[in-house]
Amino acid sequence: MAKSNAITVVNAGSSSIKFSLFGEEGDDLPVFLKGQIEGLYTANAHFIAHELDGRVAGEQRWSNPPLDHDQAMRHLIGFVQGHLGEHRIEAVGHRIVHGGDAFAAPVVLDEETVARLETLIPLAPLHQGHNLAPVRTLHAVAPQLFQVGCFDTAFHANQPPLAQAFALPARITDHGVRRYGFHGLSYEYIASVLPSLDPALGQGRVIVAHLGNGASLCAIKAGRSIASTMGFTAVDGLPMGTRCGSLDPGVVLYLLDQLKMTPRQIEHLLYSESGLLGVSGISSDMRTLEASSDPRARLAVDLFVYRIGREIGSLAAALGGLDALVFTAGIGEHSPTLRRCVGQAAAWLGVALDEAANQSGASRISAPDSAVSAWVVPTDEELMIARHTRRLLAAA
Repeated sequence: MAKSNAITVVNAGSSSIKFSLFGEEGDDLPVFLKGQIEGLYTANAHFIAHELDGRVAGEQRWSNPPLDHDQAMRHLIGFVQGHLGEHRIEAVGHRIVHGGDAFAAPVVLDEETVARLETLIPLAPLHQGHNLAPVRTLHAVAPQLFQVGCFDTAFHANQPPLAQAFALPARITDHGVRRYGFHGLSYEYIASVLPSLDPALGQGRVIVAHLGNGASLCAIKAGRSIASTMGFTAVDGLPMGTRCGSLDPGVVLYLLDQLKMTPRQIEHLLYSESGLLGVSGISSDMRTLEASSDPRARLAVDLFVYRIGREIGSLAAALGGLDALVFTAGIGEHSPTLRRCVGQAAAWLGVALDEAANQSGASRISAPDSAVSAWVVPTDEELMIARHTRRLLAAA
């Protein structure tokens, strides 16, 4: 690749920081380097970066003392600067889970904006603070660097008011208690490529199934989010790898009153001990469960499929019909068995998969006579962030 300006995309989680470097070639944003540091706050922190051709560009391990987000980000900055050669970092785009009521589109991350986003930590306590930690580090070590925040909630911000509402008193909803929806960067990317799959899908009624360790569905009509399975938090909706999904609020009261669990114990239960892992007692990994002969593994998979099927029916009702079903994210892109089962659960809507196409991982996996088309579309949240970052940089 010719030497040029570059955009860095950062995705910080509770124990990891992932990054991608995108070059700027006209209208294109080709990625030329990816990497991550995993195992933060443990004795097994590990950094590795790969060139586009798969070659290892850098690797390092740490034992003690444990690496925190600030130290990890400083290492990444040093590595990237040393690896760029004649490239120059123009801007950094960050994935931030929650934009709340105030942020319905990507924003430039100055000190005031970051302070406002920190007030949203109670809405996403397991994510928001970690998402913002690298921003703070870059403000300290490279204050001149242009930084952009891109929100997982933003794509859903213009859903119909009824789709966002809880049946609670105004004194509660006035505090921002409503359905926000998440995985928005993934859904926004899928919506952007739908017309290239089939021009009619650009104006069609589509359900996108983002199925990974975190899982949700989104109803999209004419490229806009109409409804989604996640709500106030990212624990709502479908069962996930370790998250429970939709739960009767009375269960939480029971855990508090009868089992005497603390709020933090309940939080850990709902986010980290439930879902596929909790039901199976074996693993949160769909590949492990699909390969297992243990009845508990089968139960976990069956419950996952059942809940997806029910939510597809709900979102089809919100759309007033269905033209296409799209699978994406780790499980959605790589599990033909799961796609087959979901297709069978949605057969009443007119979904019929072509098994050969489904097994091969083709883009279109529906049978020629299927009333509803079905697709497998790899998502690219990082590219979506890079696009937004470049757009705001050009407008600055």
